Amino acid sequence: MADGKVRVALAGLGFGAEFIPLYQKHPNAECYAICQRNRELLDKVGDQFGVERRFTDFGDLLKVPEIDAIHVVTPIAEHARMSLKSLKAGKHTACTVPMATTVRECLELAAARKKSGKVYMMMETAVYTREFLYVKEMQAQGKIGKIQFLRGSHQQNMSLPGWPAYWYGFPPMFYATHAVSPLLALAGKPAEAAVCFGSGTIRRDYAKLYNSPFAIETSHLKIKNSDLVCEVTRSLFDTIRQYRESFDVYGTDSSFEWEQTAGENPVLFSGLQDAVRVKVPDYGHLLPEGIKKYTLHGVYDEEHEHTSFIQGGGHGGSHPHMVHEFISAITENRKSFADADISANWTMAGICSHESAMKGGKRIDIPQVSI
Repeated sequence: MADGKVRVALAGLGFGAEFIPLYQKHPNAECYAICQRNRELLDKVGDQFGVERRFTDFGDLLKVPEIDAIHVVTPIAEHARMSLKSLKAGKHTACTVPMATTVRECLELAAARKKSGKVYMMMETAVYTREFLYVKEMQAQGKIGKIQFLRGSHQQNMSLPGWPAYWYGFPPMFYATHAVSPLLALAGKPAEAAVCFGSGTIRRDYAKLYNSPFAIETSHLKIKNSDLVCEVTRSLFDTIRQYRESFDVYGTDSSFEWEQTAGENPVLFSGLQDAVRVKVPDYGHLLPEGIKKYTLHGVYDEEHEHTSFIQGGGHGGSHPHMVHEFISAITENRKSFADADISANWTMAGICSHESAMKGGKRIDIPQVSI
């Protein structure tokens, strides 16, 4: 680190470009370099945000000794490969979800994190949204009581043309961390087994790409050393539903249910019959002054003439919270909240759920990682 600042390189500048101003304005970070295979996009983004060090080859990026950390924001198939290379090169590593698409890759990443001694963080938005921070605060204050059941869903219809080709036919549970992570984070324990069933079918030309026929996959996850079971539902194709990433929490003292349709606001249940819709507050006050405004919807960055985070402040205001946690874990020499062991469990819960669905609902034990 130079002058107490973590020098971060961003690899992948589609969605990844939205993180540049966060690293530029975080008091303990610097956006030192950017990497993108497409030279035209690389220069466009570099010029827009004033980033001088630009790379088209990830291998060249890894060789720069001044870089402390790499944030990988690339297509899913590259996540595990690039994260492993980053850790082996001695770089703190953040990666967008999911961590990987195989159990083997998850275990390799956990082992590489341990061997490197560096910070790893899966940049899981769902555990930094306003809604999650609100429920987590309620839990810490003892307002939920004993959690009795948790439910998560991530439903999205990607059937129309326009998405990158690798998405079509993608097994729903291979990208389940948005639905899984809030549940396991609130439970505070890993998932130990999955029982999952597939329902419906997607069009044949999609299904053959990954040999995955199901329109919806629904899993029950058994929580280790607990009486809790979580339910997770995931869909990607040929199922009509307004986009939703959601979680529900049912406790002995109160319960929280995500809104059914966008704009309704969640429902908080208390007593025997009491129910009230709540407007979840923003949690920008938890962040350093330079980046707290980026939890808000459609922030206009005057310096770079760029409107950032059009998805409600970056997936429920989560982006600046993730960046702050990653940088803080590095400067404080500790594990991140979504360290490799936790991220592996969140990711493998989905991978093992898909395996269970393909085997007609057979119980699949989830490998346990402790580092």
